[in-house]
Amino acid sequence: MSDDQNGTPDRPKDSGPRPEPLRFFGTSWVGHDDGYTLRRIGVSAGSLAAAAVACLVLRFAYEGIQLADTGSFVPLLVVVMFAVCSSLAFRHTWEGFTKRHDPDRQSSLRGLLAIGFIGSLLAYFFRSLTEAPGEKLHRREYETALQHHSQRTSRRTGNPAKKRRR
Repeated sequence: MSDDQNGTPDRPKDSGPRPEPLRFFGTSWVGHDDGYTLRRIGVSAGSLAAAAVACLVLRFAYEGIQLADTGSFVPLLVVVMFAVCSSLAFRHTWEGFTKRHDPDRQSSLRGLLAIGFIGSLLAYFFRSLTEAPGEKLHRREYETALQHHSQRTSRRTGNPAKKRRR
């Protein structure tokens, strides 16, 4: 049973709120099913491995700067830049797991987050040790939506046309 126009499955009109899927986890975070634990282990290992490879690539870049004999100021500047950007990206990514960021601010920080990608990978690694990254935020929003939905649907009971007049 699907809608012939767009190929989407038919849903009942009042099916309630749907959980928002998380990257790498889909909606398995809701009931911790469908390989949730294995996915968390895989995400942890993958993000740590990606951070290690990124550090290796940055080391090669640092050695290239040293071979270019640019002096002592440029390598120091590169190290400080990556350290500061990585720490800011870690903090920004970590906060993003518990609250929604302003889209305008997010777009203005895109360059900083790209430079500090190692910090973002490490934040993803540390968060995935305890839960799916962003699970707490999405669970809170989903439970609130379920509560609002149940309040909306349970207010009216029976046929309003048969209501007694006073």
